[in-house]
Amino acid sequence: MERNIAISDSPSNFIATKEVTVIAPINIAIIKYWGKRDEDLVLPLNDSISVNINELYAKTRVRVGPQIEKDTVSINGKVVDLSKLNRFRRCFAVSLFRKTAGCRVKSCFGANKGRKGEGCWGFERQRVGAKVREPKVVSTTNFPTDAGLASSAAGFAAIAFAMGRLYNLNKDEIERIARLGSGSSCRSLLGGFIHWKAGTCADGSDCCCEVVAPTEHWSTLRAMILVTSNNSKDVGSTDGMRKSTQTSELLSHRVKEVVPKRVSRLLEAIKSRNFEDFATITMAESNQLHAICMDTMPPLRYMNKNSWHLLRIMEALNTSIGSKCVAYTFDAGPNCCLFFERDSMLRVLTALLKYCRLSTSLIDKVATSVAEEWLDLRNEVVALQDSITLEGVEQMEHVVEDVILSHVGAEPRVI
Repeated sequence: MERNIAISDSPSNFIATKEVTVIAPINIAIIKYWGKRDEDLVLPLNDSISVNINELYAKTRVRVGPQIEKDTVSINGKVVDLSKLNRFRRCFAVSLFRKTAGCRVKSCFGANKGRKGEGCWGFERQRVGAKVREPKVVSTTNFPTDAGLASSAAGFAAIAFAMGRLYNLNKDEIERIARLGSGSSCRSLLGGFIHWKAGTCADGSDCCCEVVAPTEHWSTLRAMILVTSNNSKDVGSTDGMRKSTQTSELLSHRVKEVVPKRVSRLLEAIKSRNFEDFATITMAESNQLHAICMDTMPPLRYMNKNSWHLLRIMEALNTSIGSKCVAYTFDAGPNCCLFFERDSMLRVLTALLKYCRLSTSLIDKVATSVAEEWLDLRNEVVALQDSITLEGVEQMEHVVEDVILSHVGAEPRVI
């Protein structure tokens, strides 16, 4: 909820401090975003298409007011060193953040872009008769951060959405704020299937997001997150993208020749709810992302042995039935996202139980999730495991640490 809090800095001077708390979902890219054409403006090399995942989210409270002496951010109880993370500084520095708060900001959209000594934003505060309102941000996530699960997307979407509510910003302004914190976060601001258009304008004015299909469009589609590791990755996405952009010839080919065709095909697959085409493109995009990472110098390795085991299971499962019943995708991390239609869930869980020794407690968690109610799911899965055989796949233990089931997710909301 949004609140005004009366705070006094003298017996006769009461000033309102405002706060708002927002829940914003992660999003999983089907057409991948990997590489920027402009790092300062956070403009992507290519279009991307994503799906929101409601059950993984950031819950973020933003408070602004003259009594807050400096910008502060804490994530899951840990204070962030803002001097080492320019993404927060440039996010907070956007002039629209401060326009009604007593200062002006010269952003990189003006002549000061990249001025030495001022970071990529070169912002300058000037008091105009009121105290500058600094944001205090407190954020928690219900999933591991820096592990390839789009934690920054959810976090910055929540911050931008909250600032939009506090300062009555429009959609384009909120998108820009989110994008400056984390490129993919602008996709979490809308519900359903989202198309992030890279645009071609140097100033980023045509870089925007639009809804391909609303949340309820594909009601039978399910997303299942399989957590294989809670550890932070060795190379973050920002650094990884930069290295790939500088060194990978495959990335250049992808942007020019591959992505435009796949975007067109995926848009049609989503609109017609064609899972076969949806799955084919989803897996091809995941595989090409990690091929580009290996084509980068030095190579980037985000998937672990458990990731590869899950990939082999799903490929073998599709082969065993002669069609695509499930699609896997991996972002820059070891954790897996599966997409399937509701009537394939039993088959997918049975394969995971048999070849990953998936714990029955995790099956129970799926059966009682918000996205599904299947009271006898565990017994049905256990009963079917002997009937499934996947050629060339061995059984492994300790592959999946957690499972989260979701349907197509909605936009952020104020709580």
